[in-house]
Amino acid sequence: MVSVTVRTILEDNEIKPNKIRYYLERKDPEFESKIHDVLLVYKQIEMCFDKEGNLLIDMDEPKTVTVSYDEKPGIQALKNIAPDLPPAQGHGKVSRDYEYKRPVTLSLLAGMDLLTGEIILLVSDTHKSSDFITWLQKLDAKYPEHDTIRLVLDNHSTHTSKETQRYLATRPGRFEFIYTPKHGSWMNLIESFFGKMGKQCLKGIRVNSKEELEERIYQYIAEVNEHPVVYHWTYKMDEFEI
Repeated sequence: MVSVTVRTILEDNEIKPNKIRYYLERKDPEFESKIHDVLLVYKQIEMCFDKEGNLLIDMDEPKTVTVSYDEKPGIQALKNIAPDLPPAQGHGKVSRDYEYKRPVTLSLLAGMDLLTGEIILLVSDTHKSSDFITWLQKLDAKYPEHDTIRLVLDNHSTHTSKETQRYLATRPGRFEFIYTPKHGSWMNLIESFFGKMGKQCLKGIRVNSKEELEERIYQYIAEVNEHPVVYHWTYKMDEFEI
């Protein structure tokens, strides 16, 4: 009788102590100001396009290039122990041995040009400050000297390290960093591309070597860049004022 009463009380008040819903506490004291800075960038990008999605600015003139950047570490180069078996009559799926080898992992350092949709990529064994600097140098060589390169990125230690700061000091005025809030990776548009890439390129992939995995990633990015898609931030943009 008591148990029935407790259950009734819980159900009437929609209390479900047997279930857990996770949340993330805000721990960044600059959370609101960083959101403001990121949304301001996205609003400025939005104003560079007309209603049909055509660019309104002259790409040959001095401009601010905005690149959404992040790393995707730990991409596994999984190798089959036995060959996959193709679909057959009565069994329309690929058959794969459960066992595999995991020889190495790779890290993906990538940025998305928010004006063109182009992906700027570096595949590396690691994602240290030196790797980030190599990617920045690749970015520096890509754009005209009269452009300012603005990056939307998180506060990972490689982005703020002394090594990175020393490099940036050699290129004064060239780069501008806009940091997303801590635990705010969902605000970075490159994350949407990583999700797409995971489904189209990396899901279920099997390779014979690290080199083959790297080659496949570069090939995928090359195909994406043949017909780049410009990502736009739309969430709560109507409520934002410059």
